[in-house]
Formats: sequence, structure tokens, C-alpha cells
Amino acid sequence: MSFIKSIGAVVGAAALVFTLGCGAVEQAIDCNKICNRYKSCFDGDYNVDQCETNCRDRSKTDSDYRRKADTCNACITDQSCAGATFSCAKECSSVVP
Repeated sequence: MSFIKSIGAVVGAAALVFTLGCGAVEQAIDCNKICNRYKSCFDGDYNVDQCETNCRDRSKTDSDYRRKADTCNACITDQSCAGATFSCAKECSSVVP
């Protein structure tokens, strides 16, 4: 019985680490996409690296910002620059300048 509990604990811990790790990767991808999209659509000289760093750091500590970044990312997906400008301004204005 102790062996089964140990296996269960290891599997549970692995699942937790995997879940948390995926969230971090997903958030990094969202920040990358949002920042690169802003550069390609609005400002060719935009500092994407700094934007990504700010986005990731703020997402780690501010759940409201993380929600806004996720909403922005979902909105700009499959949109042209013009479409994203008109459709996603509200969702993205607090994520990128």
C-alpha cells in the first residue's frame, strides 16, 4: 500500500509541474505573439524583447493583466492588422501601448 501511495504522489507531483510549466510556456507564446504583432502592424522599431519581458513579468504577478493578455491574444488570432486594429483595440490597449 505504501508503494502505491508513493507512486500516486510522484504522478501527482509530475502532473502539477507539467501543468504549471505549460502555463508558463503558453504565456510566453502569447506575449511573443502580441508583441510581434504590434511591431509588424504599428511600429517597425518597437522593442519586442522589452515588450515580452514586461508582458511575462506582469503576467506572473497580475492575474487581471494575464487575463487581458489572453483576451488580446485570442482577439488578434486570425485577424489582419486592420481587422485587429478595429476589432481588438479595447482588448489590447492595456497590454501594448
